[in-house]
Amino acid sequence: MSRVMLLGAGGFLGRHIRSLLAAHTDVRAPDRVACDLVRIELPALIALLARERPDVVVAAAGRIVGSGYDFVRAHVLVTAKLVEAMAEAVPAARLVRIGSAAEYGPVPYGLAVPEEHPCAPVNEYGLSHLTATRLAELAGVAGRLDTVVLRVFNPVGPGMPPGNVLGRVTALIRSARAAGDDGIALGLHDTYRDFVDVRDVASAVLAATRSAPTTDRVVNVGSGRAVAVRDVVRLLAEVAGFDGDIRDGGFAVDAGRSATVPWMCADIGRAGRVLGWAPAYDLRESLTALWRTDGATSPVRPLATLETG
Repeated sequence: MSRVMLLGAGGFLGRHIRSLLAAHTDVRAPDRVACDLVRIELPALIALLARERPDVVVAAAGRIVGSGYDFVRAHVLVTAKLVEAMAEAVPAARLVRIGSAAEYGPVPYGLAVPEEHPCAPVNEYGLSHLTATRLAELAGVAGRLDTVVLRVFNPVGPGMPPGNVLGRVTALIRSARAAGDDGIALGLHDTYRDFVDVRDVASAVLAATRSAPTTDRVVNVGSGRAVAVRDVVRLLAEVAGFDGDIRDGGFAVDAGRSATVPWMCADIGRAGRVLGWAPAYDLRESLTALWRTDGATSPVRPLATLETG
């Protein structure tokens, strides 16, 4: 059985990845006290890796809110540090990094974007992820490490942070029911997104820990289908049994980041060829799992700052 070190196991994606990996591998998942990737010094990270001797390191930690400085620290600095530490302590191990569809920036309407499409991120978040991806690619091309970047589109499922639009909608519906309100209000741009079940993301990570070495170091992980965000919100309300109005309201503070990219859809052909992976859950199943776990029973959680998506 291979040994996998999972970094970021406490986040939205990380919790699901850990659950699946644990059924198939020997998972070591140091918490942020043992390994805060932003703050840990390089010698300490080298020592940790040398002690644990993982066959694969999965970097699932990241940041979805903050400044450009925050994003650079959480994505670029962390990746550079991991490459250096792994090359020193476990050069034969594979690095699997969780990237983001935000690396692409705007793409033509109707296009299922392939991995070789030019990347032109429109904000610091996407740019920081793209820079981290390039660092991982360069390490692979140079033969320093075996690297794979999973460029994850819009993950959806249980445990979503409220900062995400579907997390906000879940909280709003729950609050409206508790207060007896006949509707909710939120700002929605006319955007299309590729929503992928978080359990499918976890299965892609598992596949990446097992797949043969490849020169295709960036792999899209999505559903392969773009859906209007307004339609997804209505479907979530339907799954929740909420028949109240969905009115126009205020936008979240980071909503402008989404509006600059009106269309996003993944070409997932490479994932099938390289990883032997394809999504297994449809959107209704994903939203049903989200509502049953977060909407029907869970209290509102504080906004997480160290998540990936």
